[in-house]
Order: sequence, then C-alpha cells, then structure tokens
Amino acid sequence: MARITIDGIDYEARDGENLLHAVLSQAIDLPYFCWHPAMGSVGACRQCAVIQYADEEDTRGRLTMACMTPVSDGLRISVAAAQAEEFRTSVIEWLMENHPHDCPVCEEGGECHLQDMTVMTGHSMRRFNSNKRTWRNQDLGPFIGHEMNRCITCYRCVRFYGEYAGGTDLAALGSRSRVYFGRVNDGTLESEFSGNLVEVCPTGVFTDKPFSKSYSRKWDLQSAPSICPGCSVGCNTFASERYGTLKRLHNRYNGEVNGYFLCDRGRFGSHFVNSQKRIRYVGSKAADQSFEYGNTQDILQRAAAAASGAIGIGSPRASVEANFALQKLVGKENFCTGLNDNDALMLDEIRAVRAQGGFHSPSPADVEDADAILILGEDISNTAARLALAVRQAVRGESFKMAESANIPLWQDAGVRGHAQHAQNPLFIAVNSTTRIDDIATAKTHGTAMEIAQLGFNIAAEINTQFAAADASSFARDVAEALQNATKPLIISGTGNQNTATIQAAANIAWALSQNGKLASLLYVAGEANSMGSSLIGGGLKLQDALQSMQAGRAAIVLENDLYRRADRESVDAAFQNAASVICLDSLHNPSVEKADFVFPAATYAEQNGSFVNYETRAQRFFQVFQPADEISSSWRWLAKLAATLDRTDLDWATFDDLATAVGDEVLAGFEAVATNASYRVNDQVKIPRQTHRYSGRTAMHADHSVHEPKTSDDAETPFSFSMEGENPGDQAGSAIPYVWTPGWNSNQSVFKFQAEVAGPLKGGNPGVVLNPVAADSSGEVQNTYRDIPTLETKNGKLLVTPSYSIFGSDELSSSSWPIAQRSAPPSARLNGTDAETIGASDGTGITLADYPDQTFEVIIDPHVAVGTIAISMGFPGADRIVTTASTVQLNPTYQPRPTEDERILVKD
Repeated sequence: MARITIDGIDYEARDGENLLHAVLSQAIDLPYFCWHPAMGSVGACRQCAVIQYADEEDTRGRLTMACMTPVSDGLRISVAAAQAEEFRTSVIEWLMENHPHDCPVCEEGGECHLQDMTVMTGHSMRRFNSNKRTWRNQDLGPFIGHEMNRCITCYRCVRFYGEYAGGTDLAALGSRSRVYFGRVNDGTLESEFSGNLVEVCPTGVFTDKPFSKSYSRKWDLQSAPSICPGCSVGCNTFASERYGTLKRLHNRYNGEVNGYFLCDRGRFGSHFVNSQKRIRYVGSKAADQSFEYGNTQDILQRAAAAASGAIGIGSPRASVEANFALQKLVGKENFCTGLNDNDALMLDEIRAVRAQGGFHSPSPADVEDADAILILGEDISNTAARLALAVRQAVRGESFKMAESANIPLWQDAGVRGHAQHAQNPLFIAVNSTTRIDDIATAKTHGTAMEIAQLGFNIAAEINTQFAAADASSFARDVAEALQNATKPLIISGTGNQNTATIQAAANIAWALSQNGKLASLLYVAGEANSMGSSLIGGGLKLQDALQSMQAGRAAIVLENDLYRRADRESVDAAFQNAASVICLDSLHNPSVEKADFVFPAATYAEQNGSFVNYETRAQRFFQVFQPADEISSSWRWLAKLAATLDRTDLDWATFDDLATAVGDEVLAGFEAVATNASYRVNDQVKIPRQTHRYSGRTAMHADHSVHEPKTSDDAETPFSFSMEGENPGDQAGSAIPYVWTPGWNSNQSVFKFQAEVAGPLKGGNPGVVLNPVAADSSGEVQNTYRDIPTLETKNGKLLVTPSYSIFGSDELSSSSWPIAQRSAPPSARLNGTDAETIGASDGTGITLADYPDQTFEVIIDPHVAVGTIAISMGFPGADRIVTTASTVQLNPTYQPRPTEDERILVKD
C-alpha cells in the first residue's frame, strides 16, 4: 500500500493504481468524463485535473490529470486548489461550446453525468456566442435513440462498443472538432450489448428508445432491486415503474455477477410485464369453451375441489418460492419441476458433477480472470450473453501480462492495447455453428452434439492418459496443451447442446487437469433464470410421467409454464384433453392457458418478491417494484388460497419471509440468508425508499380520479417503502439497494459511493448466496469419472438436427417484449452450403422437417455447420421443442421471407 496526501489529509491507496480511481474510492468528488472503471484511462477529456506537489516544500505544484497519474508512496495532490478548479471549469466550458443546453427537454435530464459535472465545476454562464456545430441523427434501431448534438467527444461509446464489447458497426468518424459517433449508414446497432451505451454515455447522445415512447422523468421513477429473468446468469437490475407500468431496466452493480453491464435481452426484454397478453382476472372455462370471469370466490372454490389429488407441474421461469409452494401443495411425489425430461436429466448430471467437486465453479467475474478457455458445445453469446462479454475480457489477459513486463500500468488502456497489438489468451470454441465471439477465437471447430462430446473426451485423454479417448486430433492436442500451460484454465459447457455426454466430457477435462495438479474452473450454463433452482428443489415426477398421469385422467396444476414448449404437441394435447381438470397460473396468455379449465393471473417478477438460482447455484432476491393491478397476485398466494379452501393449514404462510424460511428449512439450506427480511431497518430505525427524495407529482398521477393525494401503500413484506420516506445510505446490505443516488451524483455513475472501493464489492456485500458451493479439493478417484465414450449419431441419409439459439427470440418471456420482437428474426435453419445445394435451398428459402411439417424455417447458409447436420432455432413458437434426431428436410415453395427494413418503406426521401 502507498500513503498519499489529498488536500492535507492522508489516505491509503494501492501503489501504482490510477489516481482518479484512488480519489473516488475515498468518496471524494472529482469530475471526470472519459474514464470508466471497467475500461481504464485514455486521457481524452482533461476534466479530472488536480495539482500535484513535488514534496511538502512545494506550494505551487503542477497541473496533472488524475486518470493518467499512477499512485506512489508520498504522492501529494490537491483537488480543491484554485488552479485545478479553474482549469476544470475552463474544460467544461470548452466541452459545452457546442452542447445544445437542452436539459429541460433532454431525456437524460436529472440523471445526466454531464449535468452533474457541470454543476460540480461551477460552470453556470454561457459565453460562447457563435453558431453551434450541428449533426443529423441516425436511426440506430429499436433499442437506441441518437442525439449527436449533445456529444462532448469523450470516446466512451466507441471504446465500450468496439474495444470492450467487440462491436464493429459503431465508430468515431471525422476529425478535429467534427467527430461523429455513429454508423457509416443508418441501421440497427448489431451488438447484443448496445443498450449499455445509454449508461456509458455521460450525456444524452444515446437514449433508451423504448423508455422514450412512454417517458417519465428519471426522478419520478419508483425502483426496486431485481434480477433479470432472461437466462441463468442472474444479472442484477433496477426495475423502475411509473403509473403502474414498468418503464425500464437499469444495470444494478454486483461485483461478482454483471458488474457494470447488461445484455440487450436483459435490458429491453421485460416489456412483457406491460403486454396486452397479460392475464388480469381469475377465469374458468364454460361449456362453450369461452372463459368466464367475475366471481372469483366461486371459481376458487371449484378450482380447489378440482385440485384435490392433483399433480403439480412447476417451472424454471417461476420463482423458487412459487415452485416450493406448489410442491408443498401436491406433495413431492406428485410434483414435476416442469423441465423437459432431457433438460432435467442434464441438470441432474450437472449437480452430480458439482457434488463430486475437484474444480472451481466460477462467477461471471471469475471468468474474466481465466487465461485459457475452452467452450464445449454451448453458444454462450446467445444462451448466456453476459458470460460472452466476460470471455471477451478474459482473452485480453495476455495483453495485461505484456503490459506488466513493459511497466505499462494496466489501467492505461491505450498503452496496453497498443503494446499488445493482437496478442491474447487462448480461446477454443467447439460448437455446432457460427457464434458471436468467433472473432476472438484462437481456433474453433464444429460438429454434431456427439462429435463435440467425443472431442471433449479426447481432450481429457490428451491431458491425462487414464481417461478414455476415441481418437486424437490436432485441435484436441492444442486445447490440452493450452489448458495445461494455463494458470487459471476454464471450461464452459451447459444444457444448450441438449446432450448429457457433453456435460460429462467437460467434467472429464476439469478432472483430468485436477489429476495433473491443475485446479480448473468448470462452468455449466443452466438454461433459464431458475432452471438450477427447479433442479435443486426436485420432484417425484418426470414431465412425461406427469403428462401420462394427465392422459390417464388425473387433474393437474400448472405453474407459469407453457407445456407446449416442453414436450411434443401430441402428448400435451392428449394431456389437456383427458385430464380431469387443469389449473394454470400464469402471467401471459399462451397455448397451455387456452386449454386450461381454470386460470389464475400470476404476478411477474416486477410485481412480487421472489428468488432465482443462477447457474452457479447463487440464489438472489428480486423485490416488488409496484403493486399489481386487477386480480393479479403472486402464484404462491394463489396456491395458499387453494390450500386454505381445502382446509390445509401447512401453506398458511402469513408473510413472504415465512415462506422463504420454510424453503430454507425444508429444501434449500441457507436460503433464508439470500436477502434482508422485512424487519430490516436502516440504523434500526427507518425503511428504505423505493422513490428518491426528488420524487414529485404523486397527487397529479391520480388527478383524473381524485384531487386528493392517495394514501401511500404500506409494504409489510420488505424493508422498502412505497414512497420517498426513509433512507438509502449506500452501506446497507447489497441486496437492499433500490437505486443509486448521492448528492451531486444523479446518474448511475454514483455507484462508486456505494462500493467499498471503485469496481470493488458493495459496502454491504455483493448480493446473493451460493447454496451449493463446489469443493475444489475433493475430485475423487479417476475411476469415478465418466469412462464410456459416446457413440456418434446415426444419420441414415437424413440431416441430423442440432439446436441453435438466438438472444432475440429464443426466450419465452423476452420474445413477448415488443422491442425484442423487433430484433427477432424468423425461426431459422442453418445449413452448410453442400447440404443446401443438395436440397435446392438458398439464403431465405423456407424448409420444413418431416417430423414437424407445420413449422417452416428460414434457411441461413452457414459454412461452419458440419456437413450432414442442420442447426434449428430453439425456443421460438412452434420450434420450442424440436427433438435433436435425424430428419428428412424438404422445401416449402410457398414460404415468403420476412421483409427487410428497406422493403417495408413505401416512400423514401
């Protein structure tokens, strides 16, 4: 550690670290623009000027930029010196010369970093009288609005988009004082991380376009800590609402999970909460197959009578608490997790591997530290995009090693990148088709699920000869060598390949490294937001067993699950047709709901409290951001009401905390510690407000009903209030931060005031509890590993179907979000050119599979798909449960490709 003096006060800081980083870590206000804690320094804006003194005798000092100055023992600086303040004021004045000063109409107003820094530097009078530079804005797609006139040329956008996230279609164009940040031509930003531009930009150049369509001032948003329901990573978010409508999702910092960034599915995929497809009232099916509403108590009585002796089918997209409540109602022996049987089998295999141990189970933050990576059978850029962003940072590790050797500080971003050129850590990808991170791969190979699994077995054998192998290859040898030479090797696999042998192969590689004295990290992507939680809860029925019970005439309760996405249509049709009665609890209309006898409107994650368990078994809590309208209620409350109607007393939880405690006591040890309970108070006195103290207009919100201000709703189930009353100090438990704000820092940049140090853990600890940590030192003996080499699939002259995914469209909930729907392509079939020529297909052609004649897929010619295979979109309506077997393919001559954006335009300027 180094001792530094700031304005006469001594502080401790790490020797060699960035001075701006050190100053902010002490919660000292120092303006900045171009620096970002995740992206380092480039010294572009000159806003963080301080005075540096040579020694105690030096009273004059010299001007220096904090973001480009390394900390050293005895360093003496002044932030408050008049010369430094004058320089910072002049810098902000330069930057504001061409700014439109449009705060009253700017969407970023009230949450603008530029606004904060302008006030902080004392710049309040405009002296520039010339014409301002003006630009034409671009249409950047459904996610991002563009207002280039507000740009201050900090370069954050292109640094994040291109250098950090790997995007190629956004650039700094022009020179000198006329630099334009945009695309060469108008068009949708292609990166799946484009939404981060909204937070990365310190002013209002890039805005949240879906939020703009029903805009509310940022200080009038009511927020709560939440968890993204889009995949198994478990990114932390702030969900914000106004007028009973979910307005936007913002990144919530968690140093072990998502850090500062979200993927676009997570950021824009929650508009399903406001969908017209929402179920809002309790209903029952009449004799004419229509639904009757209006007599809730009568329907509840009839549904309870029908539920007696029913089986329960849970869901990996429902909360842990809801799944537990259903299991409790029907009994574990009568409960099915709702996972497809193959998904359930793969998750069971993952849990068995984790139980044996012998490897490290990495968080997303840990992924960034890996120095050699193998991705085996999992297209993480589409199934767990935030992990793909972490992998992009991991491959940069070699550049950091080179920088250290050259005495270049690691935070000096331009120097590190310039010195390393294209050097990177090894990344090997073995999947079935093209991925979004192919550009950073050292080497990649493609094949069927079993071919990839066999490759994994071969890699394990190359590492340790005690492991069985089918055949050697140069790719396997290169991977084995890279993993063995690494300090922190990482293997990534998961359920996306729909193949248990791939999971076994990944485990063998980790164990082979362990046998050689090398501790590897092994990461399994688990599918949906609560897939791992569902698997941990478990049940006595497989899905096919549950469907057969329904076909035999047994009643069923289906929890937030469209069964048509889990099993073949014939089986599900027969189950609904023959079941004595089916009760569905769900938030959106779907094919299963349409077939149900009784329907109960379930709250979405934004309207209730609950928990998800991510791929590493990290349980995390999401809190209700607003109260649901009409008859919408949490699924567990509907189940408790059904139980009460049946005179059951074992589901009579009075509060959510009672339910969470029951989960911890009966199925998931340690679960009650996931988040603070309702009794938590700041300084043991006050609750935490969901609304900032700047919140306004509560009376006006309801003036069309009454001019009297309504009574604030009381929340007895969380430590939060539905008002601005209370405190949000920043040092409370990390799970209980509803928004980040601190005096002078209105934007999300204020998160540093909530961290123990910049980019470090939150002061109250990062949210979440890992329920089943992996024991790194108990790998077991070699004979306990998987020894049977998988047999390759038989094609019999057909094309072998392999799964393909899309970040925009494969997820059930986000696909019902209108911004995501605008980015979704039709269900596709990826074919090698050789196979496409054989069947007479080309890009845009429609084809069908013999086993699924009702679904047409649009052909994409992909040279990386192995000959004899076809990669089919999974998760799309009608294509959600394609079985990965060999199938005959034929053209659909009537198929019409979806029109492009240009083709939709009838008249052009």
